[in-house]
Order: sequence, then structure tokens, then C-alpha cells
Amino acid sequence: MSANIDNTPHLSTAEVARLAGIHKDTLLRWLRAGSVQEPRRDRHGWRHFSTAEAERIRLFAKSADASLPTQPSLQSDIPHLGNLDRIDWDFAGAKTNYLTHSIHPYPAKFIPQIPNALIQELSGVGDTIGDIFCGSGTTLVEALTLKRHAVGIDANPLACLISKVKTTALSEEDARLLASLADEIRTMGEAIDRNASSPLLNVDIFKSKSWRPSYDKLEFWFQPDVIEELAEIKERCNALTSKNSRDLALVAFSAIIVAVSKQDSDTRYVRREKGILPGETCKRFARTLDQTLRVAAEFTELAEPRFNCKIVEASLLQAPDVPQLDLMVCSPPYPNAYSYHLYHMTRMLWLEMDQPKFKKEEIGSHRKYSSKAKTAATVDTFRTEFNAIFEWLKDKLKPGGFACFVVGDSTLRGERINNADLISAAGAGAGFKEVARLTRNMQATKKAFNPAIGKIKTEDILILENRAGE
Repeated sequence: MSANIDNTPHLSTAEVARLAGIHKDTLLRWLRAGSVQEPRRDRHGWRHFSTAEAERIRLFAKSADASLPTQPSLQSDIPHLGNLDRIDWDFAGAKTNYLTHSIHPYPAKFIPQIPNALIQELSGVGDTIGDIFCGSGTTLVEALTLKRHAVGIDANPLACLISKVKTTALSEEDARLLASLADEIRTMGEAIDRNASSPLLNVDIFKSKSWRPSYDKLEFWFQPDVIEELAEIKERCNALTSKNSRDLALVAFSAIIVAVSKQDSDTRYVRREKGILPGETCKRFARTLDQTLRVAAEFTELAEPRFNCKIVEASLLQAPDVPQLDLMVCSPPYPNAYSYHLYHMTRMLWLEMDQPKFKKEEIGSHRKYSSKAKTAATVDTFRTEFNAIFEWLKDKLKPGGFACFVVGDSTLRGERINNADLISAAGAGAGFKEVARLTRNMQATKKAFNPAIGKIKTEDILILENRAGE
């Protein structure tokens, strides 16, 4: 038992379940059904029960009215939408980089507390949770840790790789191989540093014989010594003997590329000199790999093998084949907000991914919408794309299942666009009914490629129910 900020003792969901002699998932079902009263939540979204609330639940569990199974059910309960109004969706000050959520920079991802709360309230243990714009896998990680199956879809091959790494349990052998690689690259970086800082030794500048992208602007975006170190690191990542270890190493490799490039930052696509010192690229990779290994180990301890994750690299406009979903939670791209193909360009070059193909398929791209050409995307483009997405989704989401969209407004040619309205209308055309719309304040640190987006301070959590066929 711990205490709240006001020094009132409180208990966690697991502690109350133990006190009542029931399984934690049983208590969660009662809370969703409204059978027992919801407690307050802390700023991280965790429930805090008072001792009086815990005692009432213990008595309820003993009563004849509480004759529910005490083991996790694999059947979804009818969700209690009223509980959603009791949640403080701002989650101000909440820690958002726990577990594998801290792996790899990724723009515009939503905080994990949002899908966590939606999954808890709108699904049951064993359900299949989908994210049709899975990005770096935030929803997928939360689904697995909440004992659900997960399905993620994204047209971005880098997003799919990051999501795969974030949701994959790491074997002891893979962890050993990766720790050895981190030590190897760190030692190499220290040697390069020593040689470069000792000119009297007359040692040649480090040169790698390994592959590097065939790109005429490579030295425009990278210092020559950084190119040599990146080439050597990638070669050694690819030499790992298991696919899971290779994937994790390549994600750690991708994570440092913008930092050691001449791109200003992860959200500013302008060039500036950074003066990366010899050996620093190798040492930065080793530190990133160490950190990635640590959080992957934490996820591995928590995740259960019986719950699996499927990741599909595809455009939604191609109607990909995926398992049936019980709940869908996503943060879709906003029109004119980000250009992921641009943000990830140098990463995709080094990882040998098809960036031009993704550029054509990307929905909501800032470059498509900000173009002055006659073929520039418009609000009608976004509407048409979502009409097609809902026609596909109505057959993939179970009847009565909920589709949740965390979406903000955007600005297009000086006009503010209410994207929640656009998505709701597109859903209605395919048989989806809006059942809830919640507004939350966004964190002040959120950045965008399009400065107009940075001025928008709130976003909506739009919940639609699949009533197609009624």
C-alpha cells in the first residue's frame, strides 16, 4: 500500500483484487460493467482505490451477486462507455517512455496512456486490438501488456520494423549477442577517438570497406567520417545470426541517424553543421543499443507468449487482409501535418527501404497538401481516402466493435479543418455511429513540421461503433 499526494493511503488494482480473493481481470470486468464504482486515477492513468473502496469490493466479491469467474475470460464484455467521462485524458506530467515506448524517435505519436485506457475500458482479455496507422507501435505494446492480441498496419516500412522490435520478446541468446555487439562497437569508437586525437601517431583516418547508400547528396547530409562509421556499424548489425537480434540492432542504428546527420533535428528538415567528433557515431550507437536492450528486457519480462502481435506493411487503400478486430485504436495522420517520408528519408536510405514507394502511399503528407500544383491534395482527398478505409474497416471490425481515433485539427491553405468531423462523417457513410467524442489538452512540447499545427492545443478522442449491416 502506498499513499496519494494528499497522504491518503491507497491500493492498486492488483492489491484490491488480492484482498478480495479474485483475479485482477475479474475486477477490471466489474469496473467496465459498472458493477463496482470506479476509483480516482493518478496523473499516469493508474487507478487508486481507497481502503473504503477496497473493502466494498471485498464484500461485493463475497456476495451472491458477484458469482463471476475468477480466471481471465477470453470473451469481451459489453463496455461501459460512461467510465470514459471519469478519466482525465490530459494525463498531464505522465511518464510516456516506459517499457519499449522509448525505442526510436517518432513524430506525432500519441502517449501510451490513451490507448491503455481505451483498451481497458472497451475490450476484454484475449481480444484482438488493431491499430490501422500503427506508426511506432504504441497501441500494440499496450495491447500486449494488457493481455490482448495485437494487429498493426502501416505503409511505412520503418514504422513496421520499429513496431516489430517494440513488441518482440527477446531471448537470452539474442540479448547476449546484442550486448556483445554494443561492446564491440563501443571499443571501435574509443579507438577511432584515440587515434583522431593523437595526431603525432600519424594514424590514417578510419575507413570502412562496407556498403553505404549510393546517393549523390550523401555527403550533403553526413560528414565523411560519420559515413564511414555508419557503414561499419550497419555491416556488423547485418552480421548477427538471428533475425530478431538483427532487427533490434538495425532499429538502434536507425535511431541515431538523424542525430549524427546534418539534419537539424527530428522535426526540422533543415541542414546545419553539428561537428560530430570521430568515434562519436560508434559510441552513440553503443549507448543507444544498451538502452534498447534494457527496455526490451523489461518488456520481455512483462509480455506473455500466449498473446501475439501481427504487423502488416501495407496501404489501407489496398484493403489488406488482417484478422478480425474486436477494437481499433489509432492516431491517424492529419492532412498537411507531417511528411513521414521526408522525416525518415536518411534512415530509409541507410536501411535500404523503398522511400519513393512510401512517399506515394502516405496519407496526410504535408508535402502533398502544401504543394501549389493543380494535383495538390485537398480536404476532398482526405475524405475520399477515409471513405475507402471505412468500407474496408466495417468488414474487419466485429459488429458492435469500437473504432477510436485520436485526432486533432489541421490547417490547410489558411482554413482550420476539423478532422474529427471529417472522419465521423466518413464512418457514417459506411455504417459507423459516433458514440463519444472527448477533448484533451495536448502537451506543450509536441512539435510538427508544419508550424500551423503547433498552434493547435487540443485534440479529440473520437469513438465510433460499427453498426454496418444493421
